[in-house]
Amino acid sequence: MTEERVKKTFGRKEGCHRCGRKRGLIRRNGMHLCRQCFREIAPQIGFKKYS
Repeated sequence: MTEERVKKTFGRKEGCHRCGRKRGLIRRNGMHLCRQCFREIAPQIGFKKYS
């Protein structure tokens, strides 16, 4: 019998819509952006930095 190795996937199955990263996702309001992409496009979307 041949032994099949199954690669385990840890973390999220779906990544950032923009770059594909799977860590640091912001999923609120269906955005699905990683934190780096969110910081780049946040002013264009309408978010403001208060501090």
